[in-house]
Amino acid sequence: MTESAVYLQPAFILQQRKYRESGLIIDVLTRDFGRISLLAKGVRKARSKTAGMLQPFIPLLISYLGKAELKTLTGVERLADSVPASGIHSVPGDRQASSRLALGIHSIPGDNPAGSVPAVGIHAIPGDIIQPFNEIKGLALYCGFYINELVVCFLHKYDPHPEVFSDYGECLCALSSHGANLEAALRLFELNLMEYTGYGLQLEHDDNQKPIEPSKRYDFNVGRGAVEAANGQFSGKTLQALSARELTDPQVLSEAKILMRMVIDVYLQGRELKSRAVINKIMKHTSAE
Repeated sequence: MTESAVYLQPAFILQQRKYRESGLIIDVLTRDFGRISLLAKGVRKARSKTAGMLQPFIPLLISYLGKAELKTLTGVERLADSVPASGIHSVPGDRQASSRLALGIHSIPGDNPAGSVPAVGIHAIPGDIIQPFNEIKGLALYCGFYINELVVCFLHKYDPHPEVFSDYGECLCALSSHGANLEAALRLFELNLMEYTGYGLQLEHDDNQKPIEPSKRYDFNVGRGAVEAANGQFSGKTLQALSARELTDPQVLSEAKILMRMVIDVYLQGRELKSRAVINKIMKHTSAE
């Protein structure tokens, strides 16, 4: 098997775990290669300049190589380190990969230096894929861990989904915005993730192929879709709003949360989401105060 190498791939860290005395195994969402696992050697050493960057919710450019499924991380930099003064995160398409070394790429001790990795699969990054965002704090931080957990659950490794990467960045922007509707951001991400991974919801017609009517009530069967019912759990108005991605009405958001949780739980087949349990505990504590 030939050794493959990727250079300066846009990425976000989803989760990490310790490996031996000084390493980490990190789960990464990349733009062009989907979800991958990387071995980061020596990053937990006291003098490591890399460990602080290998955290969730930081836009990164990573380089890695290897023959096995578990690749070795060879270089990492914050995407923001190379952005123009306007703050839009972009990689100019006319720069050679080697010229990026002056922009703060940190090589990981013991591995090939970042500059020696061939520039495979580098593409210009449109400025609207990753917008600048602030630090994610408070409840929004736990919402961020929730979408990370969803990505891990629903994306197979090495299955490219650039549209998921784009939506992920947009969701982080919303979570970092003070005053943003967190519920709407989560529902939108959930809806799109289901669609992109082959579990899209039929929201325009009921199980008899009749158009959804806003004044009617429906139950929802994950296999059949909306089922008209006099005392159904969901209004046609909510289903239409979800289909149109118009998530501003409080009633729509309330019913959408119930619907999306039901759908996701069916596909998780009993697997529990740790982040969801934490968010529920925080919400109960907040409402009790």
